Amino acid sequence: MTTVAARKALWKIPEAMELLSISRTVIYEQIRAGRLRTVKCGRTRLVPDGAIAEYVALLEREAGR
Repeated sequence: MTTVAARKALWKIPEAMELLSISRTVIYEQIRAGRLRTVKCGRTRLVPDGAIAEYVALLEREAGR
């Protein structure tokens, strides 16, 4: 029997840092530059799972130039 870990829909900033292997400073720079989408829930800033994939795709496109 195989188990599949459920993927989270929203990631906290420290979790996104770990997923992307980038620092807190870089995360916030990318958010300010509009390169990494986030949402707010109350006072908490969260990164949608789709935004992680979009950011990685953006980096891949830029690397291919």
